[in-house]
Amino acid sequence: MIKICACVLLLLTSFILPAQDYKQIHDKYLVIDTHNDIPSTAIEKKVSFDQNLTGITHSDLKRMKTGGIDAQVFSIWCDGNQPNPYQWANREIDTVLAWTDRNPKDMVKAFNAEDIYKANNEKKLAVLFGLEGGHMISNDLNKLDSFYKKGVRYMTLTWNNSTDWASSALDETTKGDSLPHKGLTLFGKEVVRRMNTLGMMVDLSHVGEQTFWDAIETTTKPVIVSHSCVKAICNHRRNLSDKQIKAIGKNGGVIHLNFYSGFIDSSYESRTEKFYQQHQAERDSLLIVNPEPYFADKFLFEKYPTEVAFIRPPLSMVIDHIDYIVKLIGVDHVGIGSDFDGVNSLPQQLDDVTSMPLITKALIEKGYSKRDIRNILGENFLRILHANAAN
Repeated sequence: MIKICACVLLLLTSFILPAQDYKQIHDKYLVIDTHNDIPSTAIEKKVSFDQNLTGITHSDLKRMKTGGIDAQVFSIWCDGNQPNPYQWANREIDTVLAWTDRNPKDMVKAFNAEDIYKANNEKKLAVLFGLEGGHMISNDLNKLDSFYKKGVRYMTLTWNNSTDWASSALDETTKGDSLPHKGLTLFGKEVVRRMNTLGMMVDLSHVGEQTFWDAIETTTKPVIVSHSCVKAICNHRRNLSDKQIKAIGKNGGVIHLNFYSGFIDSSYESRTEKFYQQHQAERDSLLIVNPEPYFADKFLFEKYPTEVAFIRPPLSMVIDHIDYIVKLIGVDHVGIGSDFDGVNSLPQQLDDVTSMPLITKALIEKGYSKRDIRNILGENFLRILHANAAN
């Protein structure tokens, strides 16, 4: 009987230890998220990051600390209809800097990898910026320089809207030959070269395939993909083909996985379509007010959370995307770009930033080594940030 009890205890311990260990491992390593849209969401909802926003947003300062996030690249975003995108972007940056100034014991602006390590030693959240859409430089390289000086360390060449110098994934797949141009123009290549000179990372999320290949051929430094997934698993225009993934590996770049359900799970769209059909009249009325579907869909998802819960994919599917990239090009080319506060649906269990340790737990359960987990959680991004630093 004693032997049986001892065996049972040993068996139970084998399941309990990983549950205890994952939080220790998560807290031990630098955790860097390359994409969070709380700046635009906070302005839209008239709230502040340093308030308790539980139930209102995916993110706030206290919950980010609970989630063990050590460095956050705050996404600076506006859509293509914003009449003065440069001014709007600066408003968002200044909003984040105001949060930082109000909370000097908890947040600090970071410009490089050394700043992030220093912030981590001081138990502060390192604050960086990523510009989500080249339209915010308004075709002016001087504005690009200005953003870099303010702390912008990557720029996504396009958002869903194309610029005068780069075509987006949305436009390349829906407008086709009616586009004025596909890929990067001569000025677009000049933008990439200026980013290389400044030390600003070229972000290839959201861009069309021709823009992707033009950028890969133009850049002299490793690129990032700040918040995208694998097309072979989920065939969405925002995801990367095997050929693109291999090109990023050859370039030395890093792909940061997006948590959005629609980029994770190929069957998600059919489930959401049924949801939209059930609320068609309400959705149509919302689209009259604002024709951008994102806002209508976000409103409906927030209004009917019980219905939405049933269409979320499992967390394991996020790890499937990580596994795929690791097997194709290696563990040194994967990171995390959650898209918290920029999406209306997340996988089960990933409810907000406090859920981030569950990624570490899932990686442990998949058999990833501590070194691999350390690299995925943040060290891969730091390597790219350092490699892009101005000469």
